[in-house]
Amino acid sequence: MYRLFRNPLVIFGLGPIFMFLLKHRIPFPILGKKETMSVIWANLAILGLATTLSLVMGFGNYVLIQLPVIWLGGMAGIWMFYVQHQFESSYWERHPEWEYVASAFEGASYYRLPRLLQWFTGNIGFHHIHHLSPRVPNYRLEEAYQSAEVLRHPLTLTIRESFRTIPLALIDETNDRMITFRDLKSVLAKREMLPEV
Repeated sequence: MYRLFRNPLVIFGLGPIFMFLLKHRIPFPILGKKETMSVIWANLAILGLATTLSLVMGFGNYVLIQLPVIWLGGMAGIWMFYVQHQFESSYWERHPEWEYVASAFEGASYYRLPRLLQWFTGNIGFHHIHHLSPRVPNYRLEEAYQSAEVLRHPLTLTIRESFRTIPLALIDETNDRMITFRDLKSVLAKREMLPEV
């Protein structure tokens, strides 16, 4: 099931529809009254807007516009967060050894985008700074990045380089890196060849 879930067609194809049409539309009382009411009010607002627009332009036209927008926008959002945490040297530790600062600098990348895409994504490419200090507003992230030498040393990914992160799906704790399912076969084959001690 995990391998199916990690398939790019599932993550980027079905993921946006699942996340934005199902998962974020279900109020879970266990999360607290404020969060539950927030989901309910958002659902009512979406229902009101969808009803109004469907009456104005027709339900079929509304769906033909809305579904591609949800899917493409959701896919872009999932992609942005995926590539900023899924790279070969990404930081991962079990809870007792986990460190906040290491997690920010080594577990989130700087996704260097062209200026226009940087603006459209709200500077989220400076993801390591966001993790280090979530209260820095998005319009100040680049300024923070430029303000200190230490903030300019996370793993940097370009758009071209980010495509290599797609098949990474597993943590190899022995070698402290992310690997693909194909890499796992090699690791297991090597273990079988090693003599028992």
